[in-house]
Amino acid sequence: MAAKKQQTHAKRARELAVKERRERKRAKKAEAAAQRAGGEAPAADNGSGFPEAEGRAEAVTPEWIR
Repeated sequence: MAAKKQQTHAKRARELAVKERRERKRAKKAEAAAQRAGGEAPAADNGSGFPEAEGRAEAVTPEWIR
């Protein structure tokens, strides 16, 4: 019987990063839906995923890139 190929660390890291991004996106959508259902307007989003980065010009590097 042939041995199963092992995943590379890089591939595993990429897959984990994608999974985490999807989970954050789902949580963000669920929070916005809950706010809409509660009658509140969702907070303005600048697309960075970090609300505190709204007024800053510099880019915020995600932790997995470092």
